[in-house]
Amino acid sequence: MKALILSDYKKFVYDETADPKPESDEVLIKVEACGICGSDVHGMDGSTGRRRPPIIMGHEAAGVIMATGSDASEWRKGDRVTFDSTIYCGKCEFCQRGEINLCDARRVLGVSCADYRQNGAFAEYLAVPQRVLYRVPDALSFEHAALIEPFTIALHAVKRAGISSPKSSVVIGAGMIGLAIVQVLASQGCRSIICVDVAADRLAVATKCGATQVINSKTAEPIEAILALTNGKGSEVALEAVGLTSTVDLALQSVRKGGSVVLVGNVAPKIDFPLQIAVTRELSIYGSCASKGDYPECLDLMARKALRPDLLISAVAPLSEGADWFQRLYNKEPGLLKVILKP
Repeated sequence: MKALILSDYKKFVYDETADPKPESDEVLIKVEACGICGSDVHGMDGSTGRRRPPIIMGHEAAGVIMATGSDASEWRKGDRVTFDSTIYCGKCEFCQRGEINLCDARRVLGVSCADYRQNGAFAEYLAVPQRVLYRVPDALSFEHAALIEPFTIALHAVKRAGISSPKSSVVIGAGMIGLAIVQVLASQGCRSIICVDVAADRLAVATKCGATQVINSKTAEPIEAILALTNGKGSEVALEAVGLTSTVDLALQSVRKGGSVVLVGNVAPKIDFPLQIAVTRELSIYGSCASKGDYPECLDLMARKALRPDLLISAVAPLSEGADWFQRLYNKEPGLLKVILKP
């Protein structure tokens, strides 16, 4: 099969490689669409340590089942599917509690780190265990279904806040995850959704996604602006989708006393934490990692157009041109948000 291979840091080759062979509990998928994730872009230069060459990256994908293993009896050739990017074991104590995103033996598609190497979906074919599969509704295109994974991350993050249908919220960061969070909040009827970023073009997309107010922190003091929009009290919940000291500090300062803060972004491995703000304001702070099997709910919301992946797709291109699109995303070309590659 043909695949886009990260052969060395910042170097791709589009070349022939061995076809994957499904194990007894796996299915073989013909990949129809795969999104370039920000984690892939950050990982291709070696800065994260989680994309060690050689590796076929890609974990936001959808396609058609071409063959099934002897024990993969739940699926048939021709089924339209997407899948969880986290391959969980299904046996550990976390999996048994339904916390599959915290699996002791979790492996992520398209990742090669110190512990494992798991080729991903920037290829013609991919084999995955049947337990991570989800059926794609006929109403959804493969390009839209390929973006289910970031939307499940967003839905899980909103649920982590522990507030049913929050009335006011702040979303820090208008990247892919931040914009998906804005859409999830809007789909739940949140009346005030304030989105903060430094990029005017992404804030314009945030408005289309359902943000009721946007703040460009390059041109405005964000805390003052947020307090002005919330009667001086702060929002009910803040969701941080960047992962830097400054943005986490902003998230904690933007909520009311007793408010909830969900930390989703993790660009930096360590940050300075404003402990006194968290303690004296008695904030509830939650980490949020991947999703917790929120795929069926998200697929239904997509099929009903309550979530709109089309608002986030900048381009659809052949997999053979993937190296060029990676470079353009790495260079932060204005206007580029999500690129879908099609083998």
